[in-house]
Amino acid sequence: MDELKKTPLYEAHIALGGKMVDFGGWNLPVQYTSIIEEHKAVRTACGIFDVSHMGEVFVVGKDAFDYIQKLVTNDITTMTPGRCRYAVMCYEDGGAVDDVLIYKFTDENYMLVVNAANTAKDIEWMKKNAFGDVQIVNQSPLWAQIALQGPKHGEVLAAAGFEGVIPEKNYTFTDHNLVAGIACLVSRTGYTGEDGVELYCAAEDGLKLHAALMAAGKDIGLLPCGLGARDTLRFEAAMPLYGHEMSDKINPVECGVDFAIKFKKDFIGSEALKAPKTRQRIGLKVLKGIAREHMPVLMNGEVVGFTTSGSPAPFVGGNYAMAIVPVDAPADAKWEIDRGGRLLECERVELPFYKRA
Repeated sequence: MDELKKTPLYEAHIALGGKMVDFGGWNLPVQYTSIIEEHKAVRTACGIFDVSHMGEVFVVGKDAFDYIQKLVTNDITTMTPGRCRYAVMCYEDGGAVDDVLIYKFTDENYMLVVNAANTAKDIEWMKKNAFGDVQIVNQSPLWAQIALQGPKHGEVLAAAGFEGVIPEKNYTFTDHNLVAGIACLVSRTGYTGEDGVELYCAAEDGLKLHAALMAAGKDIGLLPCGLGARDTLRFEAAMPLYGHEMSDKINPVECGVDFAIKFKKDFIGSEALKAPKTRQRIGLKVLKGIAREHMPVLMNGEVVGFTTSGSPAPFVGGNYAMAIVPVDAPADAKWEIDRGGRLLECERVELPFYKRA
């Protein structure tokens, strides 16, 4: 059995009493105190997450713009340096290779942040489809990435000592900042549905930065948060997770990330995604019981789809699920989820379950 990989913050997790688990080959904390406590800290104050397992892949060269424009669903024409953009890489049949976040430094220098478990697969796909003057460089081992999420993230940064410019708009970033004297790229992004930032620093500075932020936030309500709260937060905000709401079998149109698909340009998989949509992602409130992923979904007594994620929603209250079902489902349909032969009654609700005011 292969030894689990450790992020630059591994020692901090152990010192803080993190309950460690195998997450796609990485040794990461699922929780420190309780998932609910950590979840609510992010909604009301601030939480700190280790996301150093994510992949950072640089695309550089004279043809970097044309190459990325062909590679992803979104249009990067209007991106200026300091902007981030969410997009999906697709196979020719429209299935998702991965969803990514694109950072633009210059017309010839971009960073793609990819899902940890997909890093090797993504790089293989990117290299297979490379053309012209393009270099694809995996810099993942060089970076530590820390997410600071919640309405008081700015107070934590200020208390830690911030020199530079905090990006004001979502999906923008600033480089050459200092946080507690440590050089950082600061990005107005996150995966919680809450306001916050993601900090990128050199891997060897990760422990020092994490310790400085923890000390700065001790009187502000900052809590270290694990994978459990990360998942309940993104679920409550109905943010898709690769391998669940989106996959090589669930394309981005069916997933409902239309804002990130621009058909006015040609990209890998664009023709397949133009086919009439037959499935959609919906939200279901489970009236009694808890649903999980990959459970049959019944409409008017017949199995028509499956759940992609299911969980309690700690801040909103109640139990919910996201599901893939037919696009022509009638408004008055009766919904149920089959949990091992027990039918859980549901009502259809709008996504997201939680939206920041």
